[in-house]
Amino acid sequence: MRKEDIKELPKVVLPDTIDITLAERHTAGNGVPVYALDCSKQEVLRFSFVFHAGTSWQKHPFCAAATANLLSAGSPSHSAHELAEALDFYGSWYDVSVDRDAAVISFCTLLKFLPQTLALAEEILLTPTFPEEEVEIYRTKRRQRLIVERSKPDFCVRELFARRLFGSEHPYGRGYAAEVYDGLTREQIVEFYQSNYTSEGTFVVASGNVGSEALSALLRIADGLPAPSVKPTRTIPSPQSEGSMHKHFEGTVQTSVRIGRLLFPRGHEDFIGMQVVATLLGGYFGSRLIQNLREEHGYTYGAYCGVVNFDEAGYLAISTEVGGEVAEDAVRQIMWEVERLRTEPVSDEELAIVKKIIFGEMMRILDGPFGIADVTIENIQNGVTNEYTARMVQEVKAITPERVLALAQRYLAPEDLITVTLGE
Repeated sequence: MRKEDIKELPKVVLPDTIDITLAERHTAGNGVPVYALDCSKQEVLRFSFVFHAGTSWQKHPFCAAATANLLSAGSPSHSAHELAEALDFYGSWYDVSVDRDAAVISFCTLLKFLPQTLALAEEILLTPTFPEEEVEIYRTKRRQRLIVERSKPDFCVRELFARRLFGSEHPYGRGYAAEVYDGLTREQIVEFYQSNYTSEGTFVVASGNVGSEALSALLRIADGLPAPSVKPTRTIPSPQSEGSMHKHFEGTVQTSVRIGRLLFPRGHEDFIGMQVVATLLGGYFGSRLIQNLREEHGYTYGAYCGVVNFDEAGYLAISTEVGGEVAEDAVRQIMWEVERLRTEPVSDEELAIVKKIIFGEMMRILDGPFGIADVTIENIQNGVTNEYTARMVQEVKAITPERVLALAQRYLAPEDLITVTLGE
């Protein structure tokens, strides 16, 4: 069909709700919950074990990530190479993710190789041996990797921004020199595994074809997690923000910019509203920051604004990279757009576009059982069920220009924002 033959564009209708599968909860003998998101049409199964084992739980630097990544470094029956070769032979996918609060160990397998993959998962999760030679290899590689990462401005500005937001001694803001890897020991890793890879606070999410065989096996593996001899604890102090700063970074053409402030965890009454505000400011390609910094001034290829949440805190962050010669004006333009949000009500037309963007992204993420599993994990971590998604739809649909203005005035005051720039 030719463009000139199109008489009227189809209307975009906002959904009244977004249906999402509610996870069916089962409980292992030791109390570990196993959530099943069954989709019998799929010939695959993904299952994720989620532990209270993120970096904020570690007593020794780099211990949390080392423990998670070295689970597959060996078992009483197989070496690291043999475990990796077996997973590869069966076409099974294995993934490790470690953030501030949790470690997520995931497996994905075709149903015809389910027994074999479950057996390997049981070895990796319940009987890791952490061989000394594998610890040494990991330590050396990660030390060098961190040195390389810290030669990149975008990596450094993320670390610096977290430190300025939370404070250099806060678990969400603390960083360590690469040389500290030299002090990481096998004993520290074993201690962290024994205290944090237990039944305490752990849960499992399975998605795909969750038949009775898979469910029974997952309940059995979960039941094999021991109770902790001492309940793991962590201390999350109040953030001590260290304010704005510029850091010189030799040899870079661009300046990395981060602007933001501390907010709140996901359970806060204004969390969903601030997601709308962040999307309006810089959450999609036609956002205000893109129109200003990219379309009008040509300062950058992209700019982004989003809301991040942890168990005990959250923050809003604006990020972009611009040429060093225009960095100061880029910051001024960002602050001008923030102030415009605080003083001028958004139009109904622009707000309608933002709502469509949010709903479109939600439906993209929830397209398939694995996406639903990711959302389920996040919901459980935040103490809510998948019914939270329906609530989010209703809150986003109901938000008004007046509500956006009130939120911007409350949370985007210039004196509350921290600006961090890194470059020449």
